[in-house]
Amino acid sequence: MADETNSLRVRLVSPERVLFDTTADAVELPAKNGYMEVLFGHAPLMAELGAGDVRLHGGRDGGDQVYNVSWGFVEVLPDRVTILANDALKPGEIDVQRAQQQLDRGQKEWQEAGDSEEKYTEALHRIAEAEAKLATAHEK
Repeated sequence: MADETNSLRVRLVSPERVLFDTTADAVELPAKNGYMEVLFGHAPLMAELGAGDVRLHGGRDGGDQVYNVSWGFVEVLPDRVTILANDALKPGEIDVQRAQQQLDRGQKEWQEAGDSEEKYTEALHRIAEAEAKLATAHEK
């Protein structure tokens, strides 16, 4: 088990619930422009979340833990990470059929977006979220 003084306190919160409040040795998370990893002592930062997996490595609960998140924000401090996600699920909570329907709907919207940048962006967000859910569900 890691030395508690060199562990991060990590909290994942969605509008519906607190998914966890625990410690970890490292946290991987999907920032809007790609994945980032946070270790104890990281410089403070605030970032926009994308769609993908939050992975906790080590910590008091031991082993790796995975949660799927979609959009929101993350606050990183040297000893603490707070993730505020619009949507957050444990892998077993993902409805694969619904995620596939979301992906199909997003692809259809993308094809029909035409010259509308707003519709194109919305379709890409829907596609990214669905693909991330499907990847997480198939990994479990």
